[in-house]
Amino acid sequence: MSFVTLGRPIAALATADPLDDVVAGLRAARADWRSSHQRHSSAGTARFPSRVALAFMLEHLEAALFPQRLGHFEGTSEDVFVRLRLDQALAILGDEVARELRYWEVEAGDDFDPGHGATIIRLFAAALPEIRRLIDSDVAAAFQGDPAARSVDEILICYPCALAVMYHRFAHQLYQLGAPLVARLISEIANGRTGIDIHPGATIGPSFFIDHGTGVVIGETAIIGARVRLYQHVTLGARRLPPEQGHGVRERFARHPIVEDDVVIYAGATILGRVTIGQGATVGGNVWVTEDVPAGGLVMQPPALSFPADTKPALFPEG
Repeated sequence: MSFVTLGRPIAALATADPLDDVVAGLRAARADWRSSHQRHSSAGTARFPSRVALAFMLEHLEAALFPQRLGHFEGTSEDVFVRLRLDQALAILGDEVARELRYWEVEAGDDFDPGHGATIIRLFAAALPEIRRLIDSDVAAAFQGDPAARSVDEILICYPCALAVMYHRFAHQLYQLGAPLVARLISEIANGRTGIDIHPGATIGPSFFIDHGTGVVIGETAIIGARVRLYQHVTLGARRLPPEQGHGVRERFARHPIVEDDVVIYAGATILGRVTIGQGATVGGNVWVTEDVPAGGLVMQPPALSFPADTKPALFPEG
């Protein structure tokens, strides 16, 4: 006598590997996806850029830029320390950029120049002194803008905005140099650590400060000027894509806000589309903006009503 469970004899279940069906099902799912996307082989792509490897790279890179405060340097020669950490960072970055370029070669069906990856790394390294100066301006803006901060050192080593904007400075440079996947992974590492989501394509001027920061979203084509301050849960986003842009290869177009110099945007504000927030304007909390704001303008919700303690307005009758 044999018992049957879900179409199989119990004796067969005792000897069968329960993962066989799962493996077969996953193979079928992969085949369906590759067929629908016209991908029949992954040859040429050893693996995609690694988030884990890039996280290690960022630790070396921030130590090279800030050897004492972030690198914990103790010694007699900062230059030797900086060179060592830069060598380690750029070696890892070079490997991850090379993997990304192999991916794009497979996607495009064409080959890059053999020295293309090395050129990206060389130009990125050359930009690091200017990136360091931009980060210094961001840290100074945060210290000036937050009376709770006791020192610029506290800003750099403790504040989520300092890490998020520093990683954005790295990612934006790589994005411009032609490594968008590596750049996007760096931005997602920052997002995971801080809750601040800045697309690496966004252009951000000096002295940028995000106060508190959790929930801030800045889209790919946003342009932000100098000395801009945002608060938590601000969105610089895009309107919904037209139906023809929803699938397949998408045309790149400017769809996020322009925020000019010296603008302040308070918590919870949502600004959508290619609108311009003029120089020196203030956008109040929890507002929805889809039109231009003039220079020096103020956008805010209607003021809340208040009444004396011994008065109850007719709007709220007894009962």
